[in-house]
Amino acid sequence: MDLQIDERALTYPFVYDAEEAPDLESTIKRHYPDPDGEIARWAQQFVKIGQPTETGHLLMTMCYAIHEGFAYARRMAHGTQAPLETLKLRRGTCRDFALLTMEAARSLGLAARFVTGYIYVPDRDGSTTLGGGSTHAWCQVYLPGAGWVEFDPTNGIVGNRDLIRVGVARDPRQAIPLWGSYDGRASDFENMSVQVNVTTDDQDAKHNG
Repeated sequence: MDLQIDERALTYPFVYDAEEAPDLESTIKRHYPDPDGEIARWAQQFVKIGQPTETGHLLMTMCYAIHEGFAYARRMAHGTQAPLETLKLRRGTCRDFALLTMEAARSLGLAARFVTGYIYVPDRDGSTTLGGGSTHAWCQVYLPGAGWVEFDPTNGIVGNRDLIRVGVARDPRQAIPLWGSYDGRASDFENMSVQVNVTTDDQDAKHNG
């Protein structure tokens, strides 16, 4: 994939432009403990020693490493696993993998942020579980010239293919879903079901035609 990165940032390490740095500062700063530098060491394995490291290749390899080497496990509990725990367990949810990627990128001095939204799953189009049936999470890394580039370690996706962005934040805790309470008699409320359908324009035209 051609990320159209500025020449100065094609190889790692690089320094963000002085005009960009103030806006990126909060997304470069590490947000979670890594007392023994385990996440930093894990990230460093993707940096070539003694020769230039292509920035795009570094981040793609990191993304694919989580996709291929970590086990995905749905977890209904609220919150996001600490990145260090995800690294040690080698398992987690999409939000756990996104956060680990963010902290790994930040350990390399790169700006990264959390993305919440949906993913379109083509082979589920037309079924009752379209788009995975729930929200999805991934991350973005800021690369000069290319801007905020999407990295989905859960599915090994680089770029916005099939990813539908709803919101971005520097930390998952800033992107929690809406919530509320119900005031009334228990007998007034029997049940509630929620279904998320993600379809293409072609599918919508076919159903509406």
